[in-house]
Amino acid sequence: MANLFDYLDWRDIDLRKTEFNEVDNLILARLSYFPLDGLMQKEEDITIEEAYHRFQKQKEGARILQKEDLDLFPRLAQSIRFKNLTISNYVNYLSPEEEKQFSAVTVHLPDQNMYVAYRGTDNTIVGWKEDFNMSFQELVPSQLDSVQYLEQIAIQYPEKHILIGGHSKGGNLAVYAAAFCSFATKSRVNVVYNNDGPGFHESIINSQEYQEILPRIHTFLPQSSIIGRLLNHKEQTTILKSTQTGIMQHDLYTWQVMGDHFVEDQFTNSSEFIDHTITNWLKEVSPEQRGKFIDTLFEILNATQAQTLSEMGTKWFSNAKTMLKTYQKADEESKEIVLKTLSSLFHIAKSNIHIPKPKMKAKPINLLVSGTKGNPKNLPKLVNKEDNGLT
Repeated sequence: MANLFDYLDWRDIDLRKTEFNEVDNLILARLSYFPLDGLMQKEEDITIEEAYHRFQKQKEGARILQKEDLDLFPRLAQSIRFKNLTISNYVNYLSPEEEKQFSAVTVHLPDQNMYVAYRGTDNTIVGWKEDFNMSFQELVPSQLDSVQYLEQIAIQYPEKHILIGGHSKGGNLAVYAAAFCSFATKSRVNVVYNNDGPGFHESIINSQEYQEILPRIHTFLPQSSIIGRLLNHKEQTTILKSTQTGIMQHDLYTWQVMGDHFVEDQFTNSSEFIDHTITNWLKEVSPEQRGKFIDTLFEILNATQAQTLSEMGTKWFSNAKTMLKTYQKADEESKEIVLKTLSSLFHIAKSNIHIPKPKMKAKPINLLVSGTKGNPKNLPKLVNKEDNGLT
């Protein structure tokens, strides 16, 4: 089967000649993970080709989040389809105090369209802590930043139509930003791509702001999705095929492509099992208990003084001893919370062992997007400069 790299070989056609599609979306969502730090000035727009040339000159010390990025970056810089696209407004910051990891970049497409790409979780401990916080907090700092970033881009480029997307937490941020931006900005959003990103608490998905953007959300989940099935979703989804298994299907480089769309599939038993288990666990364990459990867990991890998961892994034995000592020194209430929370999770998992396999394949979304005619395979049609139709 084919993947993103095969797609680049097959679909190396100028975007002005063929429509932007769901696979293009995934590629630009991955672009947000690239090591763009220091490659451009604050007010500068540069092409993807130029960004790669600059990266080549100063790549020593660059933090590569996934080895395949080192293959994808030059491929994009050489492709007819992507090399002349300009990128701007790259931001990347980490705040341990606020428990926030946020990064985004804007890619300017032909014919007055731009794709706002939000990065998912990197390998920093702070980034993972913020993800865990989503299980008991209705709002996390990066979600607020995602709205501010989108509003800034909308003001800076008032004539452009907006596509928004991201992978993992980035998909969640894309949906949140589209839902809670101003009415003027929302009216310019053609489509929101959520690539295996988690959902939201009930208060968010039941809000008027979320309901207004709901028809324009297009969510993609691999057949054994775990991350993308966390919390609540209201939008329909396209279930796609990955060559990996379990949690490793979250790796978008394993997603299978046929032509200009993903190969569709259905959820596996393991995905149903994990979804039921986590859903029931969240119902049984109160938000306060979840918060205390997560704070204690990350207090133990932070005792290692590692900044990233990679750093923790390089000295695993000594870090494990440090974490064990930190747990032993914790107060009795914290220990009890950890044991009770884990015990509850294991108990629910045991009771959910026999989850029936779904018989129906999820249907593709019938998106109400200007210029798409409801066909998700051709989302979205690039808007001509003469076309001012908004959804």
